[in-house]
Amino acid sequence: MAPFEPPQAVVSGLKEKIESLAIQGDRLYIGTVLGSLHIYNISEALGGESGPATLQESRKGFARKAIEQLGYVKDINSLVVLSESQVTLYPLPALSISTPLLKAKTAFSFGINTSVQHVYPDGTIADSSNPVTGKAAAVPTVLTYLVVGCRRKLVVYAWKDGEAQDVKEAALPHSARTITFLNHDVVCLAYSQTEHILFSLATMMTIEISTVPTPSNSATAMSNMGMGALTGLGGYMTLGLGAKGKPCATNVNESEVLIAKDNDGLFVGSDGKPSRSTRIDWPAPPEDIAFVKPYIFSILPAGSVPKPANETAQGSALQPSFILSPVLQIHSSISLTVSQSLPFPFAGSSSTGQHALRLLTPSPVGKSPLFLVSTPTDRVSATADGSTIWQFRMKSWSDQINELIETGLYSDALALLETIDSAVLPDKDRSRSVIQALYAVSQFQAGDFDTALDAFMQLNINPAKVFALYPESVSGRLSVPRDQWIQLFGGPPTKAKKEPVASDSGNMTDGSDEGTENPPAVSQSPPSGGLMSKFKNPLDAIRPSGPKDPETASIASKKGGRLQDEYSRSVESLLKYLPDRRQKIMGALEAFHITPAQSHQHSFLSDTSIDDLRNIPSKPMSTLTPEQLVRFAQIVDTALFKTYLIIRPGLLGSLCRRDNWCEVSEVEEVLISREKFSELLDLYNVKKMHSKALDLLRKLSEKETDMRDKLGPSISYLQRLSPEYIDQVFKHSRWVFEQDPDIAFDIFTSEEVELPRHQVATFLEGLNPKFGARYLEYLIDERGEDSYQLHDRLAELYLRMAIEAKKKGDDGSYQEVSSKLLAFIDMTNHYRVDRLFGLLPTDDLFEAKAILLGKLGRHDSALELYVYRLRDYDKAEQYCKRIYEPGTVTDKIFLTLLRIYLRPLVKTSDDLLRPALGLISRNSPRLDPEEALQLLPPLVGAQDVRAFLIEALRSPVFDTKVIRDISKARNEQVARKLMYLESNRVKVTDSRICPQCHKRIGHSVIAVHAPGGEVTHYQCREAFSRKLKEMRHS
Repeated sequence: MAPFEPPQAVVSGLKEKIESLAIQGDRLYIGTVLGSLHIYNISEALGGESGPATLQESRKGFARKAIEQLGYVKDINSLVVLSESQVTLYPLPALSISTPLLKAKTAFSFGINTSVQHVYPDGTIADSSNPVTGKAAAVPTVLTYLVVGCRRKLVVYAWKDGEAQDVKEAALPHSARTITFLNHDVVCLAYSQTEHILFSLATMMTIEISTVPTPSNSATAMSNMGMGALTGLGGYMTLGLGAKGKPCATNVNESEVLIAKDNDGLFVGSDGKPSRSTRIDWPAPPEDIAFVKPYIFSILPAGSVPKPANETAQGSALQPSFILSPVLQIHSSISLTVSQSLPFPFAGSSSTGQHALRLLTPSPVGKSPLFLVSTPTDRVSATADGSTIWQFRMKSWSDQINELIETGLYSDALALLETIDSAVLPDKDRSRSVIQALYAVSQFQAGDFDTALDAFMQLNINPAKVFALYPESVSGRLSVPRDQWIQLFGGPPTKAKKEPVASDSGNMTDGSDEGTENPPAVSQSPPSGGLMSKFKNPLDAIRPSGPKDPETASIASKKGGRLQDEYSRSVESLLKYLPDRRQKIMGALEAFHITPAQSHQHSFLSDTSIDDLRNIPSKPMSTLTPEQLVRFAQIVDTALFKTYLIIRPGLLGSLCRRDNWCEVSEVEEVLISREKFSELLDLYNVKKMHSKALDLLRKLSEKETDMRDKLGPSISYLQRLSPEYIDQVFKHSRWVFEQDPDIAFDIFTSEEVELPRHQVATFLEGLNPKFGARYLEYLIDERGEDSYQLHDRLAELYLRMAIEAKKKGDDGSYQEVSSKLLAFIDMTNHYRVDRLFGLLPTDDLFEAKAILLGKLGRHDSALELYVYRLRDYDKAEQYCKRIYEPGTVTDKIFLTLLRIYLRPLVKTSDDLLRPALGLISRNSPRLDPEEALQLLPPLVGAQDVRAFLIEALRSPVFDTKVIRDISKARNEQVARKLMYLESNRVKVTDSRICPQCHKRIGHSVIAVHAPGGEVTHYQCREAFSRKLKEMRHS
């Protein structure tokens, strides 16, 4: 990637040798070796327009000798000039009055830093990382330092909001040749190319730099160059490798400085310790370095940089060829890789001959553009052509990032993006997400599956895109070819890559010539084609492979084993990704009161196009709509199902038995092929796809021979279906009834689920009325159903069955059904009698009519049917016995039957006297004698009704009169005896003796004993009573 546009010449043909440059606003100040100061207007160049700068003013003899360094102090709007070892301030724009800094004599260099710091009232500077509590609020202050390196000392000038501060000095062991600020109070001092030290402006103390020594690569590079490599370098040898350059150091980031030590570029922090474990390895010590955020410029001497491999002659492989001119090399300060190499002369330049290059633009804040000076090394050419100032303009941030993305350097693109202010790149957050996703894709391509999926989780990437990275065995129709992955995640289309070529530096290049651009040292995107492209069929990953050629079997097995191992690892990584996504999606769906149990209520995943699935935004789950969340849930659960199927088959059953969002159409074929019918049935059941489950059970039943094993699974499944699927129950139970009705009947007698009873009865009646009757009998007899509707239905069903059997002449069925009807209507009262009575035929089922008439209270009509129609006198008598209750309206039911026998209302030829006399003889206690005798015909003799007459005389009426008279006489006798006893008297005198104890009674309490009237003491009464009882029994 080339981050900078081709350099443009803004000043050409300047005859005097340029020693220093400074930029202030739209002005370019040029200091020459003759002490002249040239001022150019570069507003057009800064504005992005091409064209040379405009000379505004030239001051010959501005200084008596060479102007070695130029700078600008914003606080006092002055130009800082170093000439003749003296630092002088010139106010802008007049430059009329000079102010020499008297304490800064014998100066070698200076450095300037301007920043805004928060200063407390006591003058201390606030530390944002460790704020001081208990102090007043810090005030933002513009703080400027001008640090001058003099002979063995350092002089510090400072301004606060334009107000000069006291000058400070510090002694040094050596003179600072280069001064570079790390931050507002730490500077790096370079004594020589190998000696550097840090200096704290806050403490005015030096800080030692501790760096790990590394072997220099320059000697190795020289030894590898060979003698032929130096051919033609003679005239400018002192300008390249042999010249002793100035110390090189430049500020790279906040509190970090890059120090050039021989061939190494070391990064040092403000504490003097290495800030990075990596370093820049130049092929030769750079002659000058500069920094334009985030790129490091370095000028390498002629003959030190190898030519690109594609420019090397075919026969010179043993003698490496080097670029025979200075090279401007641009490194990324983020990855430290070479981003761009520009050998001189630059593209589009007409310069010829050898030139010396210098980066003279101070870059205290590392901003673009950067200016470079090229001067011919030949004096004649220098006098004729003069020096040229080149401007380097950085490409737009978006262009740089896009180029990095196209190259596959996603980590570099991310690092570059983090250095850009959001105000400069408004869509920074979106770009960051896209690049992070692309970087995760590249990690996935490289086999780092866990890291890639962790990134996808952190970025909330649409699962449809994540699963597109997997073969069809996992992702189904979402899978895309490997060469489309980057484009799927928002990257550019993948270009066809050329065969990589090994360069002399050990890096791999694609062999293409990008002009002066140097290819990246390490590609972060692995080669195309790999694991996922090997599995083209959805079942390739889980089906055993066929036989192979024995000669290639060993090689193929090793390669296949490696691919299978990568495939297994990639799927294993999903076991962490999928549960995490599943949990978050379920939590988001719960906020909308949507659960997996409702999955059957939503449209299938297959009904949504792939483009619609991929276009769902990659946002946090809480920001998505319910429809989008449902699609995510379906995608994730389907992938989890396939993952379990491939590497965790044992967990498949638990997933199938729970409510889930799996898309059945994408997994059922694989389950069938692997004969996992139990899991498939559970999945069908959870997804409420009962028709498919029952069809599968019917198909599997064909393999069974035992009828119970054949029908049992279908019956068990049908028993668990709720009423909302009653149509499917009816549809799929027909074939079961066709096989074995007795076993099939268990479908509707299960207590697991209560189906609508009337619908079940209707269905069973449609199959066979016997099935409906059996079901109703089950409900009434075993389930205790007392609903009159079901009782009516069963009675009517019996009636219809009986009538149909009668019509068909099936006497056996008729007798069976009519018996059930009679027993049913006789034993239960939970039906509407009048309704059923109205349905009975007029010429049949007279016994049923009799029972129903009895239920209606029309007992005489019922008995008439028994006697006149049925001629079943026993049933008539049994009917009377069943309903007879003394003291109620039925206490004369036997008399009614007798009247029907002896006073028939219809003409009949039957002899009814005999059953009448039998009724009288067997049930005389239940007949009124007088009324019964009145009903008997005159010709009936006393002998025929002798038993009745005897029983009549023993009837309770006569017994009651006798008992009443006897009781009355007995009561009168007892009353007379009581009167007699109550009239007796006992006289107790002083001489009366107790017959028990033979003592005088006197005034003691006495007891009189019946019936003789003996008198004893009260306490002697019991003993005397026993004595009397013994005397009576003896």
